[in-house]
Amino acid sequence: MIEQLATQIKNRLNGLRPETAIILGSGLGALGDEITDSVIIPYTEIEGFPASTVAGHKGRLICGKLEGKEILCMQGRLHLYEGHRPQSINDIITAFRLLGINRLIVTNAAGSLHKDMPAGSLMLIKDHINLNLPNPLTGPDDERFGPRFPDMSDAYCAAERTHVKKLAEKLNIKLFEGVYIMAFGPCFDTAAEIRAFQILGADAVGMSTIPEVICAVHCGMKVLGISVITNLGTGLRDGVQSHTETLAEADKAGQNLRQLIKAYLREI
Repeated sequence: MIEQLATQIKNRLNGLRPETAIILGSGLGALGDEITDSVIIPYTEIEGFPASTVAGHKGRLICGKLEGKEILCMQGRLHLYEGHRPQSINDIITAFRLLGINRLIVTNAAGSLHKDMPAGSLMLIKDHINLNLPNPLTGPDDERFGPRFPDMSDAYCAAERTHVKKLAEKLNIKLFEGVYIMAFGPCFDTAAEIRAFQILGADAVGMSTIPEVICAVHCGMKVLGISVITNLGTGLRDGVQSHTETLAEADKAGQNLRQLIKAYLREI
């Protein structure tokens, strides 16, 4: 399946050879629309590629140029709560590696676990806590792609994070840094769960990202992760949580995210 996915995508790229892939989370697809000289491949046109079913995810690959770099962009990700097999995410990320991708930028919409990191903020992910089981690497391991027991001590590359923090300072973009925790979803978390996540040492919570990061680290990619904070966690504010609010706040913060990622791409 991995080789089949890679071959199908490669045959549609018109000779483009991207080395960087970007995964855009809920409400963050606008960056993909800025890619020029692009080839657009709906997921539904790739045999074996799962469909994206969540509002705010267009469900297509875009390959082209952004800030002078050839980029492969997932405009809409896959979530395990949609019913996808975790191993499907590993198939996709490993297929990207076969295409020559050696760097992965992951973005997501996340809830803040701290009142002083409000909606509209950006958080650079420095580490994660995986509450989602099973792991996407569950099953037979093909050591052509990565080791049976991958090391996760620098999953979110420290050198890349240092560079992005300097870029954010130059751009006058306030950039938090913290630990991302993944819950399975699709329910928003309870107030008790939010308190538990705080005790565990997390700073933001979402329903995605970690499976892609695990797979990318397994096959040797450098990873940069950025969360767009779209809400305060349940119990940290009045009112109810909604996906409509998530999309609206992601759109507001998206400009800073796009500016930061484009500055990063210019310098890699």
